[in-house]
Amino acid sequence: MKLSLRWFGTGHDSVTLEQIRQIPGVKGVITTLYDIPAGDVWPIERIRALKEEVEGYGLKIFGIESVNVHDAIKAGLPDRDKYIENYIKTLEVLGVSGIDVVCYNFMPVFDWVRSDLAKPREDGSTVLSYDQEIIDRIDPMKIFKAMDSGSNGFVLPGWEPERLAHIKELFELYSDIDNKKLFDNMVYFLKAIMPICEKYGIKMAVHPDDPAWPIFGLPRIVTNLENLERLFEAVDSPCNGVTLCTGSLASNPENDIPEIVRALKGRIHFAHVRNLKYIGTRKFDESAHLSADGSLDMFEIMKAFYDIGFDGPFRPDHGRAIWGEKGMPGYGLFDRALGAAYLNGLWEAITKMEKGK
Repeated sequence: MKLSLRWFGTGHDSVTLEQIRQIPGVKGVITTLYDIPAGDVWPIERIRALKEEVEGYGLKIFGIESVNVHDAIKAGLPDRDKYIENYIKTLEVLGVSGIDVVCYNFMPVFDWVRSDLAKPREDGSTVLSYDQEIIDRIDPMKIFKAMDSGSNGFVLPGWEPERLAHIKELFELYSDIDNKKLFDNMVYFLKAIMPICEKYGIKMAVHPDDPAWPIFGLPRIVTNLENLERLFEAVDSPCNGVTLCTGSLASNPENDIPEIVRALKGRIHFAHVRNLKYIGTRKFDESAHLSADGSLDMFEIMKAFYDIGFDGPFRPDHGRAIWGEKGMPGYGLFDRALGAAYLNGLWEAITKMEKGK
């Protein structure tokens, strides 16, 4: 495995590359060009400059999260081919730059949703939290204001104000899009980009929907093992894979994460490994990575990755806000560093245990 940390880039992140490189075992970052709107072609000069900056600290870019997919592609609008062509040009820029993992999602309007970005815990930390009863009381036209008010002044990934200023138009855009249409549009997109992916060995890694059920009447099509297997059957290329996000898939307790990991051997190109704690039906709090702090067995999850021979990039995912740190909700330094150390320790223990048999 290639242990990494998500980094949003200079000027967008409270965490620095100097700090990241001091986390034991972390050899690279998952990053992006955070200020380029979906649909625009990424300039090769910006990618080169980003690589030079990261490598100047002795780290590597293990992947991009995310190259966002334009709504015209997701909704299947007449001009989608123009945006697909731009996406292909961006992939070529990444390919010639030696970057071969791209995380993306196919969620309409919202990339992810939480009802609270700083829910207090008994230990004095705060966490991201989801409560369906609270979400059901929120006017979707006003949810951006609710999310933005808890962002600590950061632009949240997937909640860019320029795009969500048009939230009413976005809901209208998807008004007649159901699961079938969204899936067909995703297949159309993937089939169009697979040739350039296969040329450069770029592994497209779709991020599961978060949470793993429909919200505000919007379709969700990447929610479980069945959905993923159907996608891989429809676009049967080794470059078509998944970002196995344990927290997103496990938002639905019916999803058995170790089982899903083992079933998707060869299709997992990237992994987000985090824990959460179930507190009711469609209610959960995110937690520390430690198994005992949440509802997921992190040992069994890491063991499943070991058993399939996973050697791609993985990262600790959202962390608690601890020790008075002020940062992007879920993306402070301290608890993610603890998570990285914990996951690295599990991996070392599993490796030695298995080799000693």
